Amino acid sequence: MATKSKAYRAAAEKMEEGRFYTPNEAVGLARETGSKNFNSTVEVALKLGVDPRKADQMVRGTVILPHGTGKTARVIVFATGPAADAAIAAGADEVGGDELIEKVAAGYTSFDSAVSTPELMGKVGRLGKVLGPRGLMPNPKTGTVTTDVAKAVTEIKGGKIEFRVDKHSNVHFIVGKAAFPVEQLEENIKAALDEITRAKPSSAKGRYIQKGTVTTTFGPGIPLDVNVL
Repeated sequence: MATKSKAYRAAAEKMEEGRFYTPNEAVGLARETGSKNFNSTVEVALKLGVDPRKADQMVRGTVILPHGTGKTARVIVFATGPAADAAIAAGADEVGGDELIEKVAAGYTSFDSAVSTPELMGKVGRLGKVLGPRGLMPNPKTGTVTTDVAKAVTEIKGGKIEFRVDKHSNVHFIVGKAAFPVEQLEENIKAALDEITRAKPSSAKGRYIQKGTVTTTFGPGIPLDVNVL
């Protein structure tokens, strides 16, 4: 079992044993316990009361964080012709058709999101083994398969994030950087929670959000009071 770092232990000591924190309190503590050497990423993890093995209980969606994520996402776009020109104008990091598909098929994954026009999805779909495990496969449900690729690129660059429940019923998502003011982090969390709540499957029974934590890079998990979420 790996030994926790001195900084991690010092951060954990600031937390009260057995206490659950409101989002405002949690992000305030997260900012204090983040690394002093760099601007830590702040993340939220939720345990949902769903069974992801059932197709009607899959929780997935997107949300545009009002204050962004604190990083500029690298976006590639599978498009040709006027759509490719529009993607380039919108700030896409790489745009292409067959040549970009071949590059990704060879293992290129140095990007945060992939967008595709519908007409190229027949070819992009073959990249499932490369993009699927990394959560990068374009999907119409998340707005990444679209005729309006410029809008998709602009939204992703502006702080749009995707959330998806994993096989253990957990959802993880970024809400910003430790350098953000507490109010901005809290508002980003609220926006994400609102969208995840709206995505609650009608077949899910009992408490929907069962557990939650806020954490920073290399920092301890700060337990959230789910009764106030």
